[in-house]
Amino acid sequence: MKESLSNRIEAIEESATLAMAAKAREYKAKGIDVISLSLGEPDFKTPQHVCEAAKKAIDEGKYFAYPPVAGYPDLREALAEKYNKENNVPYKAANIVVSNGAKQSIANVMIALLNPGDEVIIFSPYWVSYDALVRLAEGTPVFVKGTLENDFKVTAEQVEKAITPKTRAIIFSSPCNPTGSVFSRSELEAISKVVLKHENIIVIADEIYEHINFAGGNVSIASLPGMFDRTITVNGFAKGFAMTGWRVGYIGAPKWIADGAIKVQGQITSANCSISQRGALAAVQGDLTPTHKMVEEYNNRREIVYKLLKEIPGVKANYPQGAFYFFPDVSYYYGKSDGEKTIKNGEDFCMYVLDKAHVSLVAGGAFGEENCVRLSYAASEKELVEALKRIKETLSHLK
Repeated sequence: MKESLSNRIEAIEESATLAMAAKAREYKAKGIDVISLSLGEPDFKTPQHVCEAAKKAIDEGKYFAYPPVAGYPDLREALAEKYNKENNVPYKAANIVVSNGAKQSIANVMIALLNPGDEVIIFSPYWVSYDALVRLAEGTPVFVKGTLENDFKVTAEQVEKAITPKTRAIIFSSPCNPTGSVFSRSELEAISKVVLKHENIIVIADEIYEHINFAGGNVSIASLPGMFDRTITVNGFAKGFAMTGWRVGYIGAPKWIADGAIKVQGQITSANCSISQRGALAAVQGDLTPTHKMVEEYNNRREIVYKLLKEIPGVKANYPQGAFYFFPDVSYYYGKSDGEKTIKNGEDFCMYVLDKAHVSLVAGGAFGEENCVRLSYAASEKELVEALKRIKETLSHLK
């Protein structure tokens, strides 16, 4: 039998972040002390009140049947209330769809919205799955690149130039994975004015890092004049509540889009895990003190990593305003060699650092920028200091 996968699967690659994490685990399995800075995974425990709510749900024995596809009504109501209070976006429960992580939320939306050949403008650098999910839905990604000099942020003028009659959607994250950049209100207002000139364009705003924001608060583009009916807001519990393994993501969207996402989800996975939803309800309705403490710690780590990165010759980094990543330009080392290994690109750089320094990073090409690598500072201060020390020492051998 001829081995032949579908064209849509052949058109995408394995997630680079997951692939690098797998390599780091292989090294650890061999007894090598690897410091993993490749995954965007909080190193904190899920808040206790969230865990207690999940335990209570199990003990009550009321949540062992299939939940509604779009999520339990009380969770959807609570998320709508959260949007109204925290984001100034007047979603109702009918606008909310709870999914198995924000990645599925985005996949649902792409499948529900795109026809073959529809274009999706992706702000670059971008989260690795945006490109793949557009292609899976048989859409065409159109990359618009921000620069290090502009904190990696795309401008409204760039968006305007990228729009064609085939443009169906625009997707970006703020705070951004991988750069940590945060769009200001004025920047989002300028982008929204461009969008509102084109009646068929939908904005997909990924706000999963909204709580990890050092810029003085998150602005939801859906809250701006005219944008409620033109925006899908993506969010989840993984980052702000250290709930990566619970797999709870959600969207707020115009009802016709929400209904389309429900139809997609109903055929692929059905509802999110019942017990995870009870934990999510406790998270969204509960005390945010644990989240605020996490953000304080991330801020401390940001300062440490920024200082140490500046001490590495040739490395250029912006000062991220959110999330928990740095996206330094390491192209200074391309073409350099230790006499045995020559660094040609970001992939070589990351493998060299993994082999020699035993620190895992992710090459920037997977995020749309070949000159950079992504470093997650969702690790302890001790690990971060040691990792940057190892990287600096290892790179000193490249001439």
